[in-house]
Amino acid sequence: MADKEQIGFQGEPGAYSHLACREARPEMEPVPYASFEDTFAATEGGEVGLAMIPIENSLGGRVADIHHLLPESSLHIVAEHFQPVRHHLLAVPSATLEGIERIESHAQALRQCRRFVRGLGAQPVVTADTAGAARHLAERGDPKAAAIASSLAGEIYGLDTLRAGVEDHDANTTRFVVMAREPIRPDPVWPCVTSIVFRVRSVPAALYKALGGFATNGVNITKLESYIVDASFTVAQFYAEIEGHVEHRLVKLALEELEFFSDSYSILGVYPAHPFRHGVGRPDAPHVPSSS
Repeated sequence: MADKEQIGFQGEPGAYSHLACREARPEMEPVPYASFEDTFAATEGGEVGLAMIPIENSLGGRVADIHHLLPESSLHIVAEHFQPVRHHLLAVPSATLEGIERIESHAQALRQCRRFVRGLGAQPVVTADTAGAARHLAERGDPKAAAIASSLAGEIYGLDTLRAGVEDHDANTTRFVVMAREPIRPDPVWPCVTSIVFRVRSVPAALYKALGGFATNGVNITKLESYIVDASFTVAQFYAEIEGHVEHRLVKLALEELEFFSDSYSILGVYPAHPFRHGVGRPDAPHVPSSS
């Protein structure tokens, strides 16, 4: 039986996925896995009750491999979480900002902090991941090196924050989906998101016809991505997200039309829309004055 008090994530302790687990499911114990495949397998096999999976970043785009793993998995999306990414410049306690000569981190994190790294005049060094960079730095104890990682990584590995918020853009957010072995359908009265994956028939205007039902029924498609799934580059699979619950009448009609024009079609999950979608917690959210 699965330990319902555990949630799996890909990466080392201190990774942003670890931070997402702590913030979205504080009652659960995060468990690290070396790869996304291992995280999916552990959840499918009952080692953990849930999996926290990143699918896209507001600056870096979609996370590689996830859209191939999602339809192949037997797991279901049961929730989403938007994690603001706030990069910290971490160093051993004896280090100073002026003495830093090298900054180590994942390639994407270094790109997201390019202006800061250049301004400091330090050499960027690419590592496999942010939390791993922090761990290796703590093991070496090098006062001339620093790591870009989360505040949680600094807490875990005993590093000091020399500078917080070193990212070039404030609006840096990673979207995660929470996955489970069994679907958990929310009440249809709440704002919901439905994730689907499909392949259209190989006929002219098949995609146009498949998606036409959403337009005629007034169902909003918030995401549509395609990716090749065969060696001949002729078969495309689509991942889509729509606003609404599968029990809503108009959503049902739109999905029936989609299924009719598709060779394969499946629902990956129906889950509550996160408040972040409506501006709650976003850096660009308008300020609402207090009524008091």
